[in-house]
Amino acid sequence: MTYDCSFLADLDVACSFDDDDRESHATDWGTAEGDEGVTPDAVVWPASTDEVATVLASADERGVPVTPYAAGTSLEGNAVPARRGISMNVTRMDAVLDVRPEDFQVDVRPGLVGQRIDEAVAEHGLFFPPMPASADISTIGGMIINDASGMKTVRYGEVGDWVLELEAVLADGTVLEVGSKAVKTSAGYNLKDLLVGSEGTLAVVTRATLRLARLPEQVRGGRAVFPTLDDATEAISATVRAGVDVATIELVDELSAAMANAYVGTDLPDAPMVFFEIHADHGIEEELRRCREAFEAHGVERFEAAADEAEMATLWRARRELALALRSYDEVLTPLAPGDVTVPIGKYPDIVRYAKSLADEYDLLVPTFGHAGDGNVHYSAFADPTDPEMVADAKAVYEKVVVRAIELGGTATGEHGVGLGKREFLELEHGVEGVEAMRRVKRAFDPNDTLNPGKMFPETVDGGRVRVDPADD
Repeated sequence: MTYDCSFLADLDVACSFDDDDRESHATDWGTAEGDEGVTPDAVVWPASTDEVATVLASADERGVPVTPYAAGTSLEGNAVPARRGISMNVTRMDAVLDVRPEDFQVDVRPGLVGQRIDEAVAEHGLFFPPMPASADISTIGGMIINDASGMKTVRYGEVGDWVLELEAVLADGTVLEVGSKAVKTSAGYNLKDLLVGSEGTLAVVTRATLRLARLPEQVRGGRAVFPTLDDATEAISATVRAGVDVATIELVDELSAAMANAYVGTDLPDAPMVFFEIHADHGIEEELRRCREAFEAHGVERFEAAADEAEMATLWRARRELALALRSYDEVLTPLAPGDVTVPIGKYPDIVRYAKSLADEYDLLVPTFGHAGDGNVHYSAFADPTDPEMVADAKAVYEKVVVRAIELGGTATGEHGVGLGKREFLELEHGVEGVEAMRRVKRAFDPNDTLNPGKMFPETVDGGRVRVDPADD
């Protein structure tokens, strides 16, 4: 079903009905390889909160769906339309509005690429700690609505933990401010945290006030090589549980290392590795010693601390580019459905071991790596997209790891969000009653199902009725 979006031409907002513009918003980074997205009927580029409100109010009145979009770096189809309509691209709203170093705060627009935040506040000796590895290409708005996290989450937490206040626009064009510039508040419902991680289904974020941290006085990092993957994962779990103050602790299995070497041209050992980084204002050598001892208790073969920042940057390059390395590894085999399950840290060895057992059972390449310190493992099952049986096996591996993570007390998605790819696991993780409570929230915020319909839940609910997907009409 197509929607009449001709009313956009009468609004004072940049818009396009061009085929190329529309098709470029039918996919995101996670769906571009071999997947066909749903092409929107129009694309708009609002440049202000008022323009966002104008478009939403007009679309809501006419029953036209609106899907928020920014850099298109999401991996679960979060930003691509499921119901055609309008794709709302917020990348023109990309300003740093105000830096208040005395308050450790910065105000930004949602289309701002994350890395620019650190560039804007570095002169004050500050930084925004929780950004994902994709901060040089992804936007802060996308990070907020997916509640993204990154390599430093084990110490600093998720992006949502650093959001103080949001300006956002509801589906009917109502502009509201939620949260507070104070570091804490207990006044009323916590609507700010409700919008964080809502994937654009409840409102469109138009401004964010973020909390900042002082740059650490001391930073040391390096890598450790282990004889087996079990040794590496057990060492990670034990190090975190022992309270070693690591800012980053990342797993790279031997298969991921080989893929990184092929893509980046590095010479990582053909063995399981743990990459680590420690932040401190004093006493960093003591923390480094504690980390080494924890690794030695689990059979570490090599413990290499980088001598300086240049060496550390070289060391980390292979890990940072792993997502691209996986895509480039084989001309025939493609990594399907990138997984990002997270489990309690004590269960981390179990989930990695389980993923590898499935790789052996189905005879598939399944690289495992990720932000191990917070129990997060990324994995992908490789398959030939022209081989239906192989694709089915890869999907089975993907799904079984998700189910096992939930059984272990974890989650289907630690940072990529639900989008289109994880909807079927929502009830398994939260129960029927929990998901229905989420649907009630969605209906309260967006009764006409205007904002990003088809996401989170496997069906669109309107007034208690299941509404047929217009794309299937």
